Amino acid sequence: MEGGVREVQGQSYQPENKQVKYLRILLHGPVGAGKSSFINSVDSVLKGRAAGRALTNANYGSSFTKQYQTFEFHKSPGAKYSFVFNDIMGFEQDSDGGVPVEDVKLALRGHVKGGYTFNPDQELTEGDDGYNSDSTLEDKVHVLVCVVHADAVSRLSDEMVKKIRKVREAASELRIPQLAIITRIDEACPEVKKDTSNIYKSKYLKEKVERFRLLLALQMNCIFLVKNYNDEIESNDKVNATILCALKQIVLYGEDFLNDQ
Repeated sequence: MEGGVREVQGQSYQPENKQVKYLRILLHGPVGAGKSSFINSVDSVLKGRAAGRALTNANYGSSFTKQYQTFEFHKSPGAKYSFVFNDIMGFEQDSDGGVPVEDVKLALRGHVKGGYTFNPDQELTEGDDGYNSDSTLEDKVHVLVCVVHADAVSRLSDEMVKKIRKVREAASELRIPQLAIITRIDEACPEVKKDTSNIYKSKYLKEKVERFRLLLALQMNCIFLVKNYNDEIESNDKVNATILCALKQIVLYGEDFLNDQ
């Protein structure tokens, strides 16, 4: 497991583009999709034990994440992995709830300061305390990842799909690579709950991936099925495999983007 991490991030990995120290990955998507849980799951894989730095909540009525947060990952005292995740307030099903789409677009361009508290009723604008007017390449997003849970794929409202597509369009204009993660696959499919290695054998999950691909016009090889750490307290190789598969491609896509800058 540890060797798999090193193949991608490794003790010696640094972005080739010397303008940045860290590859910046932004997670976005509906409330309760598992964005914070994925961050904790990556942390758990890298530490080899359960981790919970990104706070989560089992109540999916509204977004538990309110601020623009950056998560770094430590590999040894005084040393960090060369990628960071940005967690963001989730989208809500109606047009007025959750993080404003325009705020997510600003985050893509590096204009949202760390710690900014999102306001569903008011978009961030230049001159506000949370607005970063001196955005550098390191502040900008290098990979955009949409996160949604499996059972929600078929229940995404037209308004939700519209919000996600708007963010995708903005990222495409900036040539930012985009991937997607479908979480809570064990809850959606009994066969996967029995054995996580059955992920890509599940017809039910394959249908979810295909539907999500059509909704967002994503390539199939850019959508990953992930079992987040939830009730596990010990490291699990099968769970790790789904997380590392997604993480590896996220990092590779981000590195390609930085090399083109």
